[in-house]
Amino acid sequence: MNPMIRTIPGLIAYALVSVAGAAEPGNYEAITKDDVAHLAKPQFSPYAGRNFPTRVLFGDTHLHTSVSVDAGTMNRIGQEDALRFARGEEITTTHGLRARLSRPLDFLVVSDHAEMYGLMPQLLSGDPEVLSTQTGKKWYDALTSGNNDTVFATAMEIVASLSGKEPPIKNDKAVRNAWQTYTALADRYNEPGRFTAIIGFEWTAIGGYNLHRNVLFRGDSSVANRTLPFSQFDSQNPEDLWRYLADFEKQTGTEVLAIPHNGNLSNGRMFTVEAFDGKPLTRDLAAMRIKYEPLAEVTQIKGDGETHPLLSPNDEFADYETWDKSNLNGTEAKKPGMLQYEYAREALKTGLMLEGKLGVNPYKFGMIGSTDSHTSMATAEEENFFGKHSGVEPEPHRWEHVVIDAPDPKFVVRGWQQAASGYAAVWATENTREAIFDAMKRKETYATTGSRMTVRFFGGWNFTLADTQSRLPAGVGYAKGVPMGGDLHRAPAGKAPSFLVAAMKDPYSGNLDRIQIVKGWLDASGKTQEKVYDVVWGGDRKPGAGGKLPPVGNTVDVKTATWTNTIGAPELIGVWTDPEFDAKQSAFYYARIIEIPTPRWTAYEALRFGIAMTPDVPMTTQERAYTSPIWYTP
Repeated sequence: MNPMIRTIPGLIAYALVSVAGAAEPGNYEAITKDDVAHLAKPQFSPYAGRNFPTRVLFGDTHLHTSVSVDAGTMNRIGQEDALRFARGEEITTTHGLRARLSRPLDFLVVSDHAEMYGLMPQLLSGDPEVLSTQTGKKWYDALTSGNNDTVFATAMEIVASLSGKEPPIKNDKAVRNAWQTYTALADRYNEPGRFTAIIGFEWTAIGGYNLHRNVLFRGDSSVANRTLPFSQFDSQNPEDLWRYLADFEKQTGTEVLAIPHNGNLSNGRMFTVEAFDGKPLTRDLAAMRIKYEPLAEVTQIKGDGETHPLLSPNDEFADYETWDKSNLNGTEAKKPGMLQYEYAREALKTGLMLEGKLGVNPYKFGMIGSTDSHTSMATAEEENFFGKHSGVEPEPHRWEHVVIDAPDPKFVVRGWQQAASGYAAVWATENTREAIFDAMKRKETYATTGSRMTVRFFGGWNFTLADTQSRLPAGVGYAKGVPMGGDLHRAPAGKAPSFLVAAMKDPYSGNLDRIQIVKGWLDASGKTQEKVYDVVWGGDRKPGAGGKLPPVGNTVDVKTATWTNTIGAPELIGVWTDPEFDAKQSAFYYARIIEIPTPRWTAYEALRFGIAMTPDVPMTTQERAYTSPIWYTP
């Protein structure tokens, strides 16, 4: 067994709990010097006086319902049922299937599209005002025709119409009514301590180039109702979205943030080195971006956005749920030169380079996952996956049906290409809007592809192997360093940063294969570099030539969609010190946790419907988590 592994018999969640904080002032407001002093004193109860997150909260910050103009073309489930479902209640889907989560979520953001917010329920109810317009009558007739092909074609037409500069149907009064109905509903379902309903919406700009952002409010309806959702019809420029957020904060005295998603479909526009107008990025714009975009959504139904095999050729786990043929709507082919401005790892590296030039890092973001489901159901588990939209609910042929159409057949996305992903994991002091929002702002978060594994990650200068023996490694983590999302400065003479990382499996999912630390840095010539290190792993494997760790193995029986947890490890904890540290070079580090192979949703589908899929359809997956980075700045 790898000597860095410490599997403590009976280890339960509290053993992975950290005192979420930082050794440097101002990085974590919840921890005071008195707290630290108290924790340093012997206590009869090791839990007395803890003022820090004691469990991770799982949620979805990106869910669409029938209120979204695109989802509503096929989805008949509203916002209230979406909240009920996330809280663990059973609902009936658009096509009459009973559905329920394996476990309730802790929080949810219903992020319906700002564009023509609330139009679809109004249209489909036969509202005379909407039907009096030529476009409204045309859409109504098509969507109520009962012809699936007509409905799907009309849905694609409606989505395409969102690329224009003016809404096809404009009704400001209806938008306000729909928005205030939603904010009141979110307040009603928000139960501090049990379930958090965060108010939000999605700004959906530039059509197929996917510069989309989800906007989250820290406050309740009394705050959110002081504005209306900012849409691409207000501006297609993300810089104008940031200015809108800044004005809103100034007027209300509250906080908001935005989360970009699917850079992998932006064709080189999401994490660029330019401003929206093509001019070089300025210091002011870089500062505004990171202020309002402290997180990035790096995994969801439309593919994984951590990295790409062409960007990370030495990373054997880089090619995971990759969508890289074109932009979102298939109107422009993907070119290799676009990739560096689309994926999170490369963006983090670009951020180091820009910081050297501008003095500000616009891409100093934390990581989360979410679903982007348009079914009103936040389902990210492989055996309970309901798809991207209500046109592809579970049935024998959904694996081959079109999910996203495109003018060029090469760019059409089929059902099997959907990823059953992902969730946002947040280390908050309590399950409330304020605590979750604050944890997001300080980036104490991680992304998962749907598995609810528990992960802790700390960086400092003095972690040792003995720290992995603690029954409360969190106390050690906080006392000696900073948590995920934190900063390291002023390297002590002769010291390299060390990292304490711990993970525990999701009881409903596979064992853990390994924990890795991904390092990115700016070398002496100003070029960005990266390297992936295996830190701790399950089993008796030993690194081979070049330090490469052998695969963990595979116990999946595809025919029965089963696996055994006889390989890997249920929990892993280790300490790693950077062997190639240069105190003069800026760097970031994040942990990536890989599970053993388990059945992909397509394997469950093949079993349930007794069907054979084509050989190009993957039947297994290795779920994973990506922590927010820890940065080192000279």
